[in-house]
Amino acid sequence: MLLLFLHRPLMIVTQKITTLAFQLHDGICKKSEQLTSEQKHVAIRVRPTLIEYLSYNLNFLSVLVGPCSNYRDYVDFIEGKHISCRLKQHPGTCNGQNGYDKTPDLSPLNAVCRKLLVCCGCMFLFLVVSRSLPITYNTDNHFVGHASFLTRLTYAFFSIQAARPKFYFAWTLADAVNNAAGYGFLGMDESGKPSWDLVSNLNIIGIETATSFKTFIDNWNIQTGIWLKTVCYDRAPKHRLPLTFILSALWHGVYPGYYFTFLTAIPITIAARAIRRSIRHYFIGSKVLKLGYDIVTWAATQLAICYTVMPFLLLSVDHTIVYYRSMYFYVHIISILAAVALHRKHKPREASAANNSAPPVSLSSSSSTAACPAQCQPVHSNNNDKVN
Repeated sequence: MLLLFLHRPLMIVTQKITTLAFQLHDGICKKSEQLTSEQKHVAIRVRPTLIEYLSYNLNFLSVLVGPCSNYRDYVDFIEGKHISCRLKQHPGTCNGQNGYDKTPDLSPLNAVCRKLLVCCGCMFLFLVVSRSLPITYNTDNHFVGHASFLTRLTYAFFSIQAARPKFYFAWTLADAVNNAAGYGFLGMDESGKPSWDLVSNLNIIGIETATSFKTFIDNWNIQTGIWLKTVCYDRAPKHRLPLTFILSALWHGVYPGYYFTFLTAIPITIAARAIRRSIRHYFIGSKVLKLGYDIVTWAATQLAICYTVMPFLLLSVDHTIVYYRSMYFYVHIISILAAVALHRKHKPREASAANNSAPPVSLSSSSSTAACPAQCQPVHSNNNDKVN
C-alpha cells in the first residue's frame, strides 16, 4: 500500500528533475543558436539553490498528482510575479486591451468553482456508472466465451468510457488546487476573459470529441505530453515517435499492461497519420461529407483508444492476451496493414511532417493553449498579485 501511495509522487518528481536538468543544460551548456524558440524561453542560466530546488520538486500543490510545470514559471509564482509577467510578455492581449492599464478581474475564483463542479460531476459518475461497468469483465471467461464480438466490443467501449471520470476527477482537482493558490494564469482568451489553464492536464471536451488518435492524446495528460515532447521527442536524433512512447511506458512503471498500451500506440499513430493524409482531403470540400468524415473518424478514434488503453487498466499479461484474442487483434492488424500499405506512398511528406509536427503522445500541444492565438501564448506564471 505504501508503494502505491509513493508511486505517483515519484513519477511527478521524475518529471520535475528531468525538466529542470534539461533546462539547465540548455541554459548553461548550449549556445543560443542551438536551441529552439521554446527551449530558449524556458532555459535556466543560473543554478537554483538547494532550497529553490527542493521547493520546486516537493511543493505541496503538485507533489501528489502534479502537474509538472516549468521551473521559471514556478519561480515567478513564488516571487509573486506570475500574472504580471504573463501580461508584460503579451501587453496586447487577445481582446485588444492594454495589459497594464486596464484588465478585467483576474481572480481565479470562477475558474476554481467551475473546476470543482466538474470534480463533483466526475465523482458522481465514477460512483454510479464506473462501478457498474468493471474493466475486468472484459476478460471474464463466461463473457468472452458466450457473448458475440459486437457485444464484447460494445461493452469494452462503454467500460473504457466509464473508467475515465476518475482520471478527470484527479487532474481537474489538482488544477483547481493550483488555481486556488494563484498559480496557473495562462493569459487572456479571445473574448478578453482571463484563462487559468496554464497547468491544466486535460481537455474533457477535446477528449470526448476527438476525431484522430493524436487529437485525443494531445488533450489527455497534457503536461506529461509536454514533458515527453521537451525531454525526448524534440531531442531524439531519430525514431522519435517509438522512443517517446517507450519512455512513456518506462515512466509509468513496471506493469506489463503499460508496455502493451504504448507499444500498440506506435503502429496506430503511424497508420492514423498515413490514413489522414491519404483520404481527408477528399471530404473537406463539402459540409455534409466533412460531417460524415468526422463521425466516422470519431468512432474509429474512440474504438482505437479503447483497444489501446485496455491493457493499461488490465495491467497483467494474461488478461491482456485474453482481451486481444477476444478482439481478434483487429486494431493491430488494421493499423499495421495501413501503415505498411501507405508508408511509401507518403514517404516524402512524412519526412517533412516528422520534423515540423508536435509529438504524438499527448505529448504535444495543450488544448488549453489552443483557445488563444499564438501571440497570446504565455509561459509559466505565478501568483495573482497586483499588476505592476
